[in-house]
Amino acid sequence: MQIVLAGSLTLLLGLTLTYLARHASRRVGLVDAPKPERWHQKPTPKLGGAAIYCAFLIGYVVFAPKVPGTYAILGAATLLFLSGLIDDLIHIKPYEKLVVQTAAAAATVFFGLHLPWVEFQWVNELLTIFWLVGITNAINLLDNMDGLAGGVTVISSAFLAITFLLNGQISEAILPVLLGGAVLGFLFFNFNPASIFMGNSGSMFLGFALGATALLANTARVRSISSVLLTPVLILMLPIFDTCFVTISRKLSGRPISQGGRDHTSHRLVALGMSERRAVITLYVFAVCSGLLALTVRWLETTFVLALVPVFALVVMFLGLYLGQVRVYADGERHDGLRIINAIADFTYKRRVLEVMLDTLLIALAYYGAFVLRWDGGLPDEQLHIFLKTLPLVIIIQIAIFLFGGVYRGLWRYVGINDLLIITRAVVAGAAASTIFVFLMYRFRGPSRAVALLDLLLLLVFVSVSRLSFRMLRSLIVGRANTDAKPVLIYGAGDGGELLIREILNNPDHGYAPVGFIDDDDRKTGKKIHGYRIFDSDELPSLIRAHGISEVLISSLKVSEARLESLRRMGVGLKKMSIRIE
Repeated sequence: MQIVLAGSLTLLLGLTLTYLARHASRRVGLVDAPKPERWHQKPTPKLGGAAIYCAFLIGYVVFAPKVPGTYAILGAATLLFLSGLIDDLIHIKPYEKLVVQTAAAAATVFFGLHLPWVEFQWVNELLTIFWLVGITNAINLLDNMDGLAGGVTVISSAFLAITFLLNGQISEAILPVLLGGAVLGFLFFNFNPASIFMGNSGSMFLGFALGATALLANTARVRSISSVLLTPVLILMLPIFDTCFVTISRKLSGRPISQGGRDHTSHRLVALGMSERRAVITLYVFAVCSGLLALTVRWLETTFVLALVPVFALVVMFLGLYLGQVRVYADGERHDGLRIINAIADFTYKRRVLEVMLDTLLIALAYYGAFVLRWDGGLPDEQLHIFLKTLPLVIIIQIAIFLFGGVYRGLWRYVGINDLLIITRAVVAGAAASTIFVFLMYRFRGPSRAVALLDLLLLLVFVSVSRLSFRMLRSLIVGRANTDAKPVLIYGAGDGGELLIREILNNPDHGYAPVGFIDDDDRKTGKKIHGYRIFDSDELPSLIRAHGISEVLISSLKVSEARLESLRRMGVGLKKMSIRIE
């Protein structure tokens, strides 16, 4: 009951104080003006951080959780809030902020809070300082689009509170509830279109408060050491991922890491055609999935966790690789450092180094997953010994067969049925060859035949999905994302229509949003191509009115001139698809 009251109080305070802060910010002229490297287009008040901090502080005073270390968290977080507020007023240098962040983190460690990741306390203390500074800057960098940092903070606070409750830490759970309630009240004014920003005072305070609150978890109640290591990282995975992504991309492209820019995960989703709201909500979903995984690993054996988490890490890696290809700057804004990216991309394309490294990881993961599934997570010592001893041999054999089997001759972006057949043949041959060698090594005593079958199935799934990943991501993100695109119908649901819609979906720069197909063949009516319905030609007038269609794309050469003329009389423009070979 106290937790509900604490969250309700800070929610109401967050709403009220944010409303007042918005007016006060405008009066004193504390607004964030639009800049080329920023996303917003109009001057916006930026005292939201003060409202969040005050709402949290009042809630803390009223409910004051009797937990060792909370005073240290409050004091250090207050220092970060004040330094962020000064930065909002007069702009302090990045290294000066880093000094303050490090001092606040060191003070928190001095009062006994640290990550329990290794046996040596001094190592844990250094890792904790790095963790606190990193999460502080991660939330600060994530504050790049309306509602993003605030919403992710609310989600992370909710999962931290659930983690504490599962650990039996009722008093500790009050802290993230207070924080989440205050931010939720602010989010009412900050979600797109935002009428107030949290500023550096809010983002630095929230980042530090989140990172430090995670240190309060009682690891003695957790089932496995893997949960101790992974739970805080998974709960805060989105800001960690975005920070690493931006840091690497800016470093490679020659841009200063501390300089603002439109190259974050959210910006790249918008560049792919998403609306700002949908991009933010998509990242909310990512944060929720990561939080759910954090709760899941606490109930699993370490053997299962070591199989599940790498799969999630691969998904995150593929997302990063895909978004890394998105162009977010105009030609005039490019830096010389982009030559480094081009050189790396060219090297990985020609040498296939990246693919071989990835497949090596997938082979190891599939082989380990086969053992885990066969023995229900409780790997016997003799089976663990077999796995460790035979893993190098399995990798060598399967990679060699992949190489000579033609797996590395295709392009991921254009993977089709023929490529999948090549992959299937190589996986089956590699699994068969490696199984034979493993069984011969142990004279057909010890290795499990079920492991061999599971390894084949898992590896086939992993490799196939990896090759199809870019197409799947493009379909999920780009396929129906561009809300500013012109709605069009495609006339002709044959091979030409399939080719045309694939080109439109693969290249959002065309500016078209397909509504569906029109075809004169009644047998095709109601069916779908790439998820888009085929309509009867008699439905054309009603579709034009319902969707505001001004253009029809002709994909077939068999459409008569009389039919084209009747389309023109309906008030739509016509464009014909053509393929020229000269």
